[in-house]
Amino acid sequence: MKINFNLNGQPQSVETDENAPLLWVLRDELNLKGTKFGCGMAACGACTIHVDGMQMRSCSFPSKLAEGKNITTIEGLSADGNLHPVQQAWMEEIVPQCGYCQPGFMMATAALLEENPTPTDEDIDNAIQNVCRCGTYYRMRKAIHRAAEIKNAKTLNSL
Repeated sequence: MKINFNLNGQPQSVETDENAPLLWVLRDELNLKGTKFGCGMAACGACTIHVDGMQMRSCSFPSKLAEGKNITTIEGLSADGNLHPVQQAWMEEIVPQCGYCQPGFMMATAALLEENPTPTDEDIDNAIQNVCRCGTYYRMRKAIHRAAEIKNAKTLNSL
């Protein structure tokens, strides 16, 4: 089946099995390796992407559902050569340990900040359900708050 969608702002057309998880289309057919395979059951969040701005676990998202959608991966999170506030905060707070799960966390965080520009710790706990085997949750929470500060400052500066 031919599937047409926008990927990181660019039109994309892929011939693939319509039931293949979008994760494998991204990684194996389009060679975007930032989206990771973790569990294959939509539980860990390593494969988190955005579909029309909503965070989605790509390991359980049939590729046929991507038809006509706007898909964003970690490779498309930054724009115009500038880091996304989440990426900047992740660097400032030195979040990653092994780093494997981090693209999924950053994508989930970016989606959260679009819905809630000033999340509380409870908001973060409720919205970010990804799993980190290294246990960098404390640093991630700090980075999420920092990303909110950066994003909100950029918003104020653009007014």
